[in-house]
Amino acid sequence: MQNDNHINQAVETIKTAILKSQYRAAKNVNSEVLSLNYGIGQYVSKNSRQGFWGTGAIETISERLHKELPGLRGFSAANLKFMRQFYEVWNEDFKSLTAVSEIKNNKSLTTVSEIDTQQLLTEQKSNGEKFNIETFLSLGFTHHLIIIRKTNTLAERLFYIRQAVKNKWSKKFLSNQIDENLFARKGELPNNFIKTMPNAQQAFKAIQMFKDEYLLDFLNVEEIGIRDKSDIDERVIEQEIIHNVKNFIMTFGNDFTFVGNQYHLEIFGEEQFPDLLFFNRELNALVVVELKKGDFKTSYLGQLCAYLRIIDDKVKKAHENPTIGLILCQNMNKEFAEYVIQDYNKPMGIATYKTIEDMPEKLRNTLPDIEKLKNLIKHK
Repeated sequence: MQNDNHINQAVETIKTAILKSQYRAAKNVNSEVLSLNYGIGQYVSKNSRQGFWGTGAIETISERLHKELPGLRGFSAANLKFMRQFYEVWNEDFKSLTAVSEIKNNKSLTTVSEIDTQQLLTEQKSNGEKFNIETFLSLGFTHHLIIIRKTNTLAERLFYIRQAVKNKWSKKFLSNQIDENLFARKGELPNNFIKTMPNAQQAFKAIQMFKDEYLLDFLNVEEIGIRDKSDIDERVIEQEIIHNVKNFIMTFGNDFTFVGNQYHLEIFGEEQFPDLLFFNRELNALVVVELKKGDFKTSYLGQLCAYLRIIDDKVKKAHENPTIGLILCQNMNKEFAEYVIQDYNKPMGIATYKTIEDMPEKLRNTLPDIEKLKNLIKHK
């Protein structure tokens, strides 16, 4: 049963915190909202979890807040519970990062008359996991809730916060990246970026940009035989390939632009045809992707290295960074691939892909059918 005095006190406490926060909100919207929601979440958690307010108190408090602050948005009963969840998850996580400041005078939240709405704005010092309070505070509350609901560990939460802020992910894109388990695949591909790229910052950008596994089927243009120009109408086939790899291009990564497939290179009378060519705005570099069926072979690195040298000499603009190469194959021994790639002087990485048979039926239906492409080529 509800106690009217407790309800009145709760309404006044939360209302005062909201009003104080609104004065500061214009200066730093996200950080102010997050800090307010964390403070309210703590207040609601301490009172509701111990049954101090009684059944239905959160719903009653929400109704009263809307009556006393007409036009107030974001403080429904459901949202108050979201704030509680936000506090409870991060209260535990912060313990492994840094000590969280205590409530003023160590009073119980059931008796204090003020919610500390700036707890998250105090300086946080990492004690293990890398943590940047400014990055944390710059992400919207809804983004935080998506991360909380879809992740299980602090390391995952910190990873998705950094990526969402850095890459300006929408709520939908963030949700999709978590569903695809980007965290488990981050930065694991064998590469020589640190050794071969202009500076360490550029190298780390590249490591974060590429996944070690792509959940899309491949188009091995070497396999389907389009190198012999005399047998095909290259323009028609190229359009069919571009159409069918649309999903691959869109999922390949952030800031990638498709330049062309079977990109024609010629030097000293020798013609070369890299499978796919992209440009990445973030890296300010062309990216060559070679698609290979089966296991990784060391000979792929030599072929890719030759493509990169020709493109750097003949295609790359003066203001662009050196071209990056990526080999996509079905399987590899990561330790071996990491070992052999270090001996090359062009920036390259090696990743794997899953075949269409490994994918869910819903995703499988959106991918190109290799047999259909082969038949299409035979009849052109």
